[in-house]
Order: sequence, then structure tokens, then C-alpha cells
Amino acid sequence: MLIGTYRHSLDAKKRMRMPSKFKTVLGNDFIITKGTANNLFVFAKSEFDILYNKLTSLPLFDEEAQKPIRKFLASAYDTEEDPQGRVLLPKELVAYAEITKNIVLIGVGNRVEIWAEEVWDKTNAETKTDFSVLGKLGV
Repeated sequence: MLIGTYRHSLDAKKRMRMPSKFKTVLGNDFIITKGTANNLFVFAKSEFDILYNKLTSLPLFDEEAQKPIRKFLASAYDTEEDPQGRVLLPKELVAYAEITKNIVLIGVGNRVEIWAEEVWDKTNAETKTDFSVLGKLGV
């Protein structure tokens, strides 16, 4: 299970270190792709395989279904740690998530989300969390 919040900085080459608590679930290589709110999603390869199988089971000739699948999979990168334990964030993903230097990594159950620190802080300041919606969803 991936939970918790960690703040880190990227180095000059846009490399980061994954928190060790997340690495125990993700392993040393994982998939990073665009998220849903100008953030990035990080999946263990086994978790990404589950999602991939669901996506590729959708009708091939349903253009409305294929548009988001195309964008999502085209933005996915198979990452690997370097010998110093750093992972390079691709330029396209850094730009999409508006990351400059500081990042926030949050565990969201089956994935990690990477946020630009400024975007994360602004989102949290503007949004009051109403946990009652979870009850409406059957939790």
C-alpha cells in the first residue's frame, strides 16, 4: 500500500529519488505517466499491467475511448534508477506537471502521485476535503 506525503527537490538534470517506503512497493523500476490534474502518476510495473489490460480491452474502433488511452499510454515512460538511486523525469512530464525544482510525492493506494510543490500547496489551500463523498461511494 502506498500512503504518505514526502517533499523532495529535483537536481539540475531533473532527477529525483523515490522515498524508500515507496520503493518497497514500486521496486527499482516503475512506470511514470501523466496524471489527471497536472500531476504525474507512478505505478509499479505489475499495477500498470493491470491498468494496461483494462485499457486495451476497450473497443479498438471506439474513437472516444481511444483518445484518452492514446494520450495516457503515449506519455508513459518505463523508468530505471541509476547507480545512485535517482530517476530521470522526462522533459515532457516535467513540463506537463509544471515542475521547476521542488516536488511533493504522495501515496494514493495503488500509485504515487508527483506534484510540483507550488501546485500541490495551492490545490490543498483551495480545496477543503469532504470525506463524506466516500460514504456516497460506498466506503
